[in-house]
Amino acid sequence: MGLIGLIISWIIIGAIIGLLARAIMPGKQAMGLGMTIVLGVVGAIVGGLMGGLLGGDGVSGIMNNPWSLWTILLAVLGALLVMFVYGLATKGRA
Repeated sequence: MGLIGLIISWIIIGAIIGLLARAIMPGKQAMGLGMTIVLGVVGAIVGGLMGGLLGGDGVSGIMNNPWSLWTILLAVLGALLVMFVYGLATKGRA
């Protein structure tokens, strides 16, 4: 897969993970689709890092098999964490 394909796949995965995390997260999140995708991608990376700390494949697991249940669960947990921190950082703005 070339660089363009990799970027497109990360955007798609980030959108899916970000939307799942927004659906799970309680309350109203004041962010658009672009920020959801960005936080989803960052959350997937954070989830991969958490998986690496727990003895899993880490970020390479996201690259090798992005559609496994364990990878999706870790990515959503990472996205929830990132969205929570983003919510705290932007509280009072808007």
